[in-house]
Amino acid sequence: MSFQKDLLPRIAKQMPLAMLTAFMLAMNPVMAVDAGSDTAKEAPAELAKETPKESMFQAGKSYFARVSDRLADSVTGKSDELINRAMEVIGVRYRWDAELPQSGLDGSSFVGYVFKDKLGFLLPRKSTQMSRVGKPITREELQPGDLVFFNTMRLTFSHVGIYVGDNKFIHSPSKGTSVRVDDLGSLYWDKRFDGARRLDGSDNLGDAERQELLNEVNKLKRKSRSL
Repeated sequence: MSFQKDLLPRIAKQMPLAMLTAFMLAMNPVMAVDAGSDTAKEAPAELAKETPKESMFQAGKSYFARVSDRLADSVTGKSDELINRAMEVIGVRYRWDAELPQSGLDGSSFVGYVFKDKLGFLLPRKSTQMSRVGKPITREELQPGDLVFFNTMRLTFSHVGIYVGDNKFIHSPSKGTSVRVDDLGSLYWDKRFDGARRLDGSDNLGDAERQELLNEVNKLKRKSRSL
């Protein structure tokens, strides 16, 4: 078993970041060297044999920390691209528990689709879980690309959208509607605003939720290898 396969489950339990960056490690060559590439198969294999396990683990933690920094940079630096991609989905109908524009998107799947399609970043499926990813920010600190949450079903964080600037956000509201831009200052959304998060690679998901996300990452990795 490779160093990466041995290390990832350990880090997943101790470092929330690992769960959210695993997809990028597998799918995005800009963010990390593919473990199956020629580069990864050469000299590092010898070095790994000589390096004590503990120092390898520490090196892994440091590596994921660097990926976290790059993730924050990518969300900030590519916010225009992210918003443009979200705008391209305007008009797609709302459909509960669907995950692709061709079939429809619900509130959380719309957000998940945009981030995965544009940044290769995998988010948890539910809006309540998304509310525990990244760092909390105030309404005054909002920047394009941040996640905004609402209480629309008498449940906290029951709906999510993407802030686009100028006090506006884009989202897939509810059955019978489609992806659209709304104003945070409108009476309906203002009174239901529940908070905001900025994705920086961190999270405070529970162990079961983190394992669920890791399972999804592994499924996507297997799917990519079969293409």
